[in-house]
Amino acid sequence: MVLNPVMIDDFLSNYSLNGEILPVIKYPDIILSKKSALVESFDDHLVQHCKNMLFTMYQAPGIGLAAPQVGISKRFFVLDIDFDREEFTNSKGEVEFRYSGFSPQVYINPKILETQGEILYQEGCLSVPGVYEDVKRFEKIVVEYQDLLGQKQQLTAEGLLSICIQHETDHLNGVVFIEKLSSIKRNFYKKKLEKEKKRKVL
Repeated sequence: MVLNPVMIDDFLSNYSLNGEILPVIKYPDIILSKKSALVESFDDHLVQHCKNMLFTMYQAPGIGLAAPQVGISKRFFVLDIDFDREEFTNSKGEVEFRYSGFSPQVYINPKILETQGEILYQEGCLSVPGVYEDVKRFEKIVVEYQDLLGQKQQLTAEGLLSICIQHETDHLNGVVFIEKLSSIKRNFYKKKLEKEKKRKVL
């Protein structure tokens, strides 16, 4: 099925209201080390995947989620660096969350065309829970990508948006952020995560 602008507007206005929480794949699962294939079909299945990924990302919570992290080896990711999540207790004494300030973005088949400057930023990842480390990134980038209609777009991004796009693009290339750390830190986290995985199996 071919998408149209009305469907896209509906998607963007309902992204936070419903969806399916997808299981997030944890490092060092093999799919996270594979280079993803290009997206060629811009159909309702792609829209549903993006909606579920946004829903999963908001619930986690996180500010970005790439398709390989939910088991889809395709070149697309979602992000939102602007939303707020407020914890509150309802009338039944149960903890709930109130969301606001949504600004969902979808990047399909992204290519980073230009880079400028450097910035050090403490990153985390939904596929590497509990790990936060400083990673060196480009401060400013120009990225070309396709939207949900398959139309090419171009964006100049700085600061956190630039960092998030680079982080998620790495996922599409089979690179998890801890692989950018020193060999000592990288091996430490690999062993730690493998031990935790074995512990859960037992």
